[in-house]
Amino acid sequence: MIVEKSITIDKPSQDVFNFLKFIRNQETFSVWNMKDPVKETTSTGIDGAEGFTYSWNSKVKSVGAGSQKITKLIDGKRIEFDLNFERPMKNTGSSKFIIEPLAANKTKVIWDFRGPTKFPMYLFLGAITKMLGKDIAQSLENLKIKLEK
Repeated sequence: MIVEKSITIDKPSQDVFNFLKFIRNQETFSVWNMKDPVKETTSTGIDGAEGFTYSWNSKVKSVGAGSQKITKLIDGKRIEFDLNFERPMKNTGSSKFIIEPLAANKTKVIWDFRGPTKFPMYLFLGAITKMLGKDIAQSLENLKIKLEK
């Protein structure tokens, strides 16, 4: 399964990259993080650097439990993550932000999510992709509002 959404933000691309490289900043725009602001979280490493791992454990079923690790940073251009979900379904995946400058103060952000869809979940692939796409699009809207303040 591949889901990709994008948005244009009226900010310089380096500013957008510098905000997005910190996983903890996702707490201010990601719909999943915002569903449970009191979830239990732990981390290892230095946020904003390769190897940083952020783990969460929530009583909210749709948030569940899992971890996200920064695997690659290309300064000003790309941030890549490995994802490990424990609940509500055990699964793995990857995600990345691609940052593209459009003008001095205009940046395109692409959020790309990829994950295997195993039986029986692939039977619901269309619905899962639509729901995930909606959540990513809303998170990007939240990001735009946050960064353009």
